[in-house]
Amino acid sequence: MSLFLLNLLLAVAWAALTGSFTLAGLAIGFLIGFGALALVSPLFEDRGGGYFLRVYRWVKLLLLFLWELVVSSVSVAWDVLTPRHRARPGIIAVPLKAEGEAEVLLVTNLISLTPGTLSLDVTEDCRTLYVHAMFADDPAAIRKQIETGMERWVREALA
Repeated sequence: MSLFLLNLLLAVAWAALTGSFTLAGLAIGFLIGFGALALVSPLFEDRGGGYFLRVYRWVKLLLLFLWELVVSSVSVAWDVLTPRHRARPGIIAVPLKAEGEAEVLLVTNLISLTPGTLSLDVTEDCRTLYVHAMFADDPAAIRKQIETGMERWVREALA
């Protein structure tokens, strides 16, 4: 049995013991199960290193995306609410290092979910992404930000 399934089983067991089959109850059970599995990880063949590293990378991706979401939301709201508009929209071609359709799909969706940017199209070979940016004053900086930000985090999480 994989550690992830065991962790889900422990979360359901926790919810059953507490009588709270809510999302919060399952989340707490998942966290407690994760801690318990971390404590007994020396008993597993691979020491659970792959599972714990993958969970860390997914949590990192989620937290960094939420941070980007807050920062871009404030930036867009500030531009809309103030009299001086900094918006210089443009379409930018961003070369992708992401491999596989899952990575490209996740990158494009995260970019589209971030206020001020929208994924428009991906080339047939999945090597170039066209992004509409609300603040496209410096296309090179936006390319660099996507490459070292969202795309790198997604590639790490799906590695």
